[in-house]
Amino acid sequence: MNNQYSRPKDTQRHLKLWIYFLPVVGILPALWTLYKTPSGNLENSPPHREQKKASRLSLTLVLVWLSFYSLLSLGAANGSEIISFRLLYVNAILTTAYFVSCTILMSRLGSKNLPTAE
Repeated sequence: MNNQYSRPKDTQRHLKLWIYFLPVVGILPALWTLYKTPSGNLENSPPHREQKKASRLSLTLVLVWLSFYSLLSLGAANGSEIISFRLLYVNAILTTAYFVSCTILMSRLGSKNLPTAE
């Protein structure tokens, strides 16, 4: 009987973590999670620690991608034709890598076995 009640909570917890890894859009909930201050002893609870860890990872990924994206785009705008083509090509590869890494993190989180309380 406890299994029925613990399973939706675990699913809800995984969905909250899954939202952080949505490419580009997940930055808003991740920022919100890091910005809000928990009250009481919630800061040391395992679900809250998982949320902070996932939001930090999401923000790190998006900031690294965004910095390389902007630098390569600026370099492509100011370079010759062949150099700008190569920079834009590397930019596309890095953007694809960012989206694939977010997808892999989301799939790993989705395939994680949910703990069952017995």
